[in-house]
Amino acid sequence: MAMCLATGVEKSGGVARVRTVAPVTTNLEAEAPAIPEQGPPYATVRDLEETDGLALGSPTRFGNMAAPLKHFLDGTSGLWASGALVDRPFGVFTSTATMHGGQETTLLSMALPLVHQGMVWVGVPYTLPELTSTASGGSPYGPSHVAGPDGSREITREERRIAEALGERIGRLARQLRPEAAP
Repeated sequence: MAMCLATGVEKSGGVARVRTVAPVTTNLEAEAPAIPEQGPPYATVRDLEETDGLALGSPTRFGNMAAPLKHFLDGTSGLWASGALVDRPFGVFTSTATMHGGQETTLLSMALPLVHQGMVWVGVPYTLPELTSTASGGSPYGPSHVAGPDGSREITREERRIAEALGERIGRLARQLRPEAAP
């Protein structure tokens, strides 16, 4: 889904930077590698400082964002204190194993810290036809995906379009809210 949002940002004329967050563990002796073995690099607070807009995603864990993302966001109080993210647009997205696995509550849980940062929540308007035709994921709060119990279900055409549309909207609004940052 992150790649679909990135595609949307780039369709809007923006530049997308895809990141992941470092894992967390209850094993206090364990150290995560500085660079993941595969996938995008780990996000840093600096990445947030440099962004003009943000699409934040997480798998659902009991109707909430996953612990590694919460841990990362808990480390952004310096950005909050300085107001570094005020007036920057953001959107949220998620994936669940089942249709009723807590998609909307997860989207809300990710939005709360960003609203506290002074960011502007960008949702998915019902003018997007796929929002009313999807039989899987997607809501006005943000894109979502129903991955199936084993995670093997592919993203649907509607889910892909909803994610791309949000990426386009974030990219467009980032330029409108921060015109000095336009490419």
